[in-house]
Amino acid sequence: MKPAATHDPSKEMVEPLSTPSDPIVSEEAEWIRRAGEGDERAFALLVDRHRDRAFALASRMLRSPAEAEEVAQDAFVRVWRALPRFRGESAFSTWLHRIVVRCALDRLAVLKTRRGREESTDAPPDAAAPLENALDPEARERARRMEQVMELLTETQRAVVALFYHEDRSVEEVAHTLGMPENTVKTHLHRARAAMRAAWLEQEGTA
Repeated sequence: MKPAATHDPSKEMVEPLSTPSDPIVSEEAEWIRRAGEGDERAFALLVDRHRDRAFALASRMLRSPAEAEEVAQDAFVRVWRALPRFRGESAFSTWLHRIVVRCALDRLAVLKTRRGREESTDAPPDAAAPLENALDPEARERARRMEQVMELLTETQRAVVALFYHEDRSVEEVAHTLGMPENTVKTHLHRARAAMRAAWLEQEGTA
């Protein structure tokens, strides 16, 4: 990956072109333009601005910080290569999230195939590792149970839930990001909510 993920924008700044009406949007547009022309410093600034949300989205889909980190890195590599062809038909964040979701789905397919070949039934992947920092035992237990519930969703349902609930995207925006009809998004949301509700109530009954 050409741009270093640990780049410090305070050391190498790209001179942004801004307007009084919306300086942040104008600044990012300038970074996108320059990055599309091969400016690695401008791309590093885009990475700095968007990598946390890209990682969070990947993490919610993959349930593994290590896998999510790899997927986020892969997504930014793809963005770097595709930026010269980016024409701004959608917001940069929407375009980026579409690539993150695609990378995450590809990674999930690889992991599923790998698990299918493995005969061992050793301890499952530690999806709950990030919960170690939770101090409240009750909150930790609720989070652990939610992790288990999320595991029951399909890959596409996880993507829809992550974008709609965690990224606060509208149905229209989720549909645009995932490249599917709005009614299909609504169907996935309905089925995901039903599956999560049923699983949660089942856990309540066995607790």
